[in-house]
Amino acid sequence: MKLFSGLSAFPITPATPDGDVIEADLRALIRRIAGAGADSIGLLGSTGTYLFLTREQRQRAIAIAVDAAEGLPIMAGVGALRTDDAVDLARDAALAGAAALLLAPVSYNPLFEDEVYAHFAAVAGATDLPICIYSNPTTTQFTFSPALVGRLAADLPTVSGIKLPLPRNGDIAADLAAFRAAAPELSIGYSADWGLKDALLAGADCFYSVAAGLFPERAVALARAATQGDRAEADRLDADFAPLWDLFRAWGGLRVAYAAANRLGLTSAQPPRPILPLDEGLVGPVAEALAG
Repeated sequence: MKLFSGLSAFPITPATPDGDVIEADLRALIRRIAGAGADSIGLLGSTGTYLFLTREQRQRAIAIAVDAAEGLPIMAGVGALRTDDAVDLARDAALAGAAALLLAPVSYNPLFEDEVYAHFAAVAGATDLPICIYSNPTTTQFTFSPALVGRLAADLPTVSGIKLPLPRNGDIAADLAAFRAAAPELSIGYSADWGLKDALLAGADCFYSVAAGLFPERAVALARAATQGDRAEADRLDADFAPLWDLFRAWGGLRVAYAAANRLGLTSAQPPRPILPLDEGLVGPVAEALAG
């Protein structure tokens, strides 16, 4: 199975203002990704606005995506404030045909390591689907230490991968080595697309990409060049994405992804409130980035 290796594409979840999934738009996005040769799809990630959707809306999104993907594995986000809700979402995802779960320790109150461990243990006990740890400290206020990741991987057989942020000091190789030492059998992957090239050149097992949800063919080509160690080709392809990376850094992948999807004619859906669309003054820079 291609899960937890190569390139995982993370699309938006086109929906009405009430959160009802726009089936035709989601199907088109999923088919576009599948046709481009991505290794998996990360549905209902942060860019997929999972926390803005109800349990029923999430389940419907998974069912649509699984049907449209035609065998490409779907990893579904099941993060929730309450552990019992995350357990229910995990069971729903399994019933809807997801191949794996993406789990972030979402909480209004910052969590301790033992609390996060218990949360993961409960979700892992709900299904036999493999779990990818979603480390997103900017949003969750929780940072996974290598020691905790090693404990989760050793104690919970279905914990199979981790989606990490880029290290703040920029030393991906050292960060990768620390997590591999703590959890030798775990797939180690990264996100934040401006690090796609460097993470895969450094030997990461997987990259979790918002850009691949918009430009799957170009992102697949970049990922393959980096995975194969072709630095010159990876540099060339990465340079084409540079204006988009700048927008991601400045405004966040979610807002830019919606603006880009609108501009490309993939959907007219807007981000869920209170998130607002990008200001009109940024339409020009977005168009220029897409042209590149």
